[in-house]
Amino acid sequence: MRQNFKPLAIAFSIVGALVFTVVLAAEVAGPPATDLKLAPDLSFTDDSSPNFPIAGKNLSDGSVGADHATVIFFGTANCWNTAREAERLVQLYPRYKDKIRFVVVDLRNPSLAQKPLIARYYQGYIPTIAVIDSRGNLLYDRAGETASERGDTSNLQKLLDSAH
Repeated sequence: MRQNFKPLAIAFSIVGALVFTVVLAAEVAGPPATDLKLAPDLSFTDDSSPNFPIAGKNLSDGSVGADHATVIFFGTANCWNTAREAERLVQLYPRYKDKIRFVVVDLRNPSLAQKPLIARYYQGYIPTIAVIDSRGNLLYDRAGETASERGDTSNLQKLLDSAH
């Protein structure tokens, strides 16, 4: 009688594996981050900000665009350099949101879909920005701010212009 359960156990294993694959695929190829804005209560002069600096929708996305350039932002809360770079990115977001895919990675709480991006592009320092063009070529992958003065978006803007 125990042998009658083997086909049923195999069927459950296959169904379980398929469900896991569908859930994983949905997370990896989800919609891009949208409605990017600065989180409340950020400090731009010290590391006291408890919130991750970027708020928005679909922040667990971890996919690189096949038909769009992709910008990957890596950072954490409690880092004024990350907050300053996030401010630059969010300021430019409205201009590029239809041309560039934005991926935002909170290194303290990355999604499963973002872990391969961390392994491939994160340099170990925050903030880090990686820019991949629509053909999959890595154009930029550096840690640190893209400007020395708060609010200066000129270098980041040139970088985003070159990506699409």
